[in-house]
Amino acid sequence: MQKKITLQGFLYDEKSSYLSGPALAPPLIRKAYHSDSANYFAENGLEIPPEIWNDKGDFEIKEYFEIEKITSKNIANGKPLITLGGDHSITYPLLKAHHKKYGPIDILHIDAHADLYDNFEGDKFSHACPFARIMDDKLANRLVQIGIRTLSKHQKEQADKFGVEIIQMKDFSLLQLPKFENPLYLSLDIDGLDPAFAPGVSHHEPGGLSTREVISIIQSINVPVLGADIVEYNPTRDINDMTAMLSAKLLKEIAAKILQTERPEL
Repeated sequence: MQKKITLQGFLYDEKSSYLSGPALAPPLIRKAYHSDSANYFAENGLEIPPEIWNDKGDFEIKEYFEIEKITSKNIANGKPLITLGGDHSITYPLLKAHHKKYGPIDILHIDAHADLYDNFEGDKFSHACPFARIMDDKLANRLVQIGIRTLSKHQKEQADKFGVEIIQMKDFSLLQLPKFENPLYLSLDIDGLDPAFAPGVSHHEPGGLSTREVISIIQSINVPVLGADIVEYNPTRDINDMTAMLSAKLLKEIAAKILQTERPEL
């Protein structure tokens, strides 16, 4: 079988502001993906077997911007890339690499938090800041955020400044999902889901998305997906591997969407 999607993981949570743990996630998401309790089929009927991945493995990072260098190397062949994190700070260097390859692209960001702080606890590269850096550097044509339910005054000001389209959780409806015209990058923070569905996260924020709603959002994507990340799964907070299995399920659904909307040259 032709390898269609590149996979990489970053064992990195040095920019976490509250708890460590997401650095442990990538191998456990892989283990859940291979679990005998499930299979390799996504809901659209496509099989996502191990042979489909050009798997680069999991990387231990000593310096933050190594992430950009490694990612640039791993997307040089032009294949879509899914990254397993790690805390959400990795998304900024991931997008820097994608921008070098593709130019500005649209971003769909699922999260409880807008991650638009200009500076958080003295760190401009905190996991609370990646989308401020992305928008500062004009790496995105369009940023749409879904599931937000912690919007501070500062982050609201940042969103207005950068023209970010925020669908707060209080206003969310599956009947009004955004449509895109350009190739897309999907950034999925597992704490975008309600803690009832994803207990294994550092920041439990009640009132979030259900598993079914997140799958529906992924399945609604109507343009090619150039890249994606799954971040902020914290195994130290998980219960019976619930969040690991959730992350593996979403990995398959994202991969299926990539294959469903793939560009002809793939």
